[in-house]
Amino acid sequence: MTSNSPSSRPKTAWWRRPWIVPLMLVVAAFLAFSVPPYLTFDPARSRLAPPEGDELYYPLLVAHVLCGAVAMATACFQVWPAFRARHRTGHRITGRIYVYAGALPAGLLGLYIGWHTSAGPSVLVANLVGSALWVVVTIMGLRMALRRRYDEHRRWMSRSFALAMSIALSRVINVPATILLTPRVDTAFGGSEELMRNTATSIGVWLSPLLLLLLADWVLERRKPAVRRPAAPLGMTTATVQTGRT
Repeated sequence: MTSNSPSSRPKTAWWRRPWIVPLMLVVAAFLAFSVPPYLTFDPARSRLAPPEGDELYYPLLVAHVLCGAVAMATACFQVWPAFRARHRTGHRITGRIYVYAGALPAGLLGLYIGWHTSAGPSVLVANLVGSALWVVVTIMGLRMALRRRYDEHRRWMSRSFALAMSIALSRVINVPATILLTPRVDTAFGGSEELMRNTATSIGVWLSPLLLLLLADWVLERRKPAVRRPAAPLGMTTATVQTGRT
């Protein structure tokens, strides 16, 4: 007699999950490109121009970038099924690091950084909404874990992971958006290249979290266990089971 318990099911080797290694490579490449300029603590190397007279902006930006890097790195281990199943203590440790040193401080700092963006009102609202959502879904995931409601914990933390990765996808979307909008600088944007770039950035910061949240929920729905109907007792037909008559 076979058992359907999780421990009796055959475990899938990590190398048979084709998304794990590409995910880690993408995260490593993104962090290698994005983080080093901020490790110098030199405002001149910042990719985001600080507002005039705001001496608080750059230190908070550096903290936001570093906490975001922690979140992206630890999130890879949180969604790695083999690591989660075989190293539960490691999963809990990296989970706490993700929440307390990554997602929550990065999201809260993102509210300040997003409010002071120079890329226009659409990007400002997108940054505020994205940061607030990241904080909320992460807190919900943490609450579900503390209550030992692990299925719901996994769903909320999957959404948190999607929002953590949206920054990388937004940079990717920004490239084709810029290419498509550049020929319309003189018409749609009145000759303003800055307005065109801000619009391309806006497309990325709105579209990337939406796409990843939809993808996360689609994957979660696919992985729901099938609901099995109880088998009819011997000597009873389907009709009698449904009507309750023998």
